[in-house]
Amino acid sequence: MKTLSIDLRERILAAYDAGLETRQEIADRFMVSLGMVKKLLQQRARTGEIAPRHSNSGRKPKITADHRRQIEKLIAEGPDITLEELRAALGIDCTLPALYYVLKGHGADI
Repeated sequence: MKTLSIDLRERILAAYDAGLETRQEIADRFMVSLGMVKKLLQQRARTGEIAPRHSNSGRKPKITADHRRQIEKLIAEGPDITLEELRAALGIDCTLPALYYVLKGHGADI
């Protein structure tokens, strides 16, 4: 599904604010779902913003900032620690490649 442009979002909200149409009529007129109209209204009410919120979508990372700090500490204590040992010490359910990419992105000498 494509993201709605800011212009379209503004027109949908302007139509709603005018109060001349129902939410369903607005959805039909702008060829979006009723759910999209509702979500846009909720987002504006909750945050005051109408821009797409891509940063909040998708899967949340299993390896958090706290985990990254722990990884640094564990590597400092034992630089020869394996990925399997690292995963066990962190107590997280992630793949070994996930840990590898975190280390690689952090500039670790692998």
